[in-house]
Amino acid sequence: IAVDATPRSPFNHPPIRGAGRSAAPGMLRVSLLSGSGSTMLMGRVSLLRGAARSLVRTPAGLALGRTTGRSHVVQRAQRQLCTKPAAASPTPTPAGGASVPPPSVGWSYAAFAKTNPNLNNLAIATAKTGLADLIVQTVIERKSLSEVDWKRNAVFCLFGACYLGAFQYWYQVNIFCRLFPSIERFTSQSWAAKLTDVPGLTSLMGQTVLDMGVLTFIYLPTFYIFKAGVFSSSWDVQDWGETGVASYRKNWDKDVYDLFRVWVPADLLCFSVPLFMRLPVRHIISFVWTAYLSFTRGSKC
Repeated sequence: IAVDATPRSPFNHPPIRGAGRSAAPGMLRVSLLSGSGSTMLMGRVSLLRGAARSLVRTPAGLALGRTTGRSHVVQRAQRQLCTKPAAASPTPTPAGGASVPPPSVGWSYAAFAKTNPNLNNLAIATAKTGLADLIVQTVIERKSLSEVDWKRNAVFCLFGACYLGAFQYWYQVNIFCRLFPSIERFTSQSWAAKLTDVPGLTSLMGQTVLDMGVLTFIYLPTFYIFKAGVFSSSWDVQDWGETGVASYRKNWDKDVYDLFRVWVPADLLCFSVPLFMRLPVRHIISFVWTAYLSFTRGSKC
């Protein structure tokens, strides 16, 4: 039986097979022969041990030992780097593989306004009209907070909530879009394109005429009726209506003149800007108009 003990050297010499040949460096060939040559076998084994000791002491053997040691270190580091961390608990996903939206942080006014446009407009209209009257009383009329006429302020708050916040939003957003279906196309154009868009300009004039009619025959009498209700000492709604209509007729000439002077150009602007800017622009103009109305028609007399 012939057994090759072939530890490879760092130089990776291939083993040399065949009897009678000398082994390459770092390689031993031992022949174990069956029969009565036990002495020869023991001698060959002793020779093998001695050769192995000598090989370890050589520079090649030392290099092999260092290489082997480093290889164990490298393998251990590779095992540590390649070890995957413990998997985190999976995030549940809805059916169909849709991604889960990140949780919202805090309260967002933009999200509230987008989700609740009616309520948002109601809050803006109420606060705007009440603040406009309060500024007129404290800044223009120079009243202290203890001298402020809170009934007069309540007139504007209630009027702003009911008319500007609810009714005006309903007819200018819902009714106008049904009566004038080309609103969105016209308002999304550039100003140069709007000036040459005859159907769009016709729609713009129609919206302005309709709004001026609403302001003249609904807005003004409603304001005077609200004012009569707040300042009245009785709870008779009919009495509020009669008093309010009487004030409306009394101030017709001056009020209608001021109304057309302010709101005709304001409507042309409001109904020309993009739809998402329509109510914000109108609220700005309405704030100035409400302050003027408070100054001229806000007091009890």
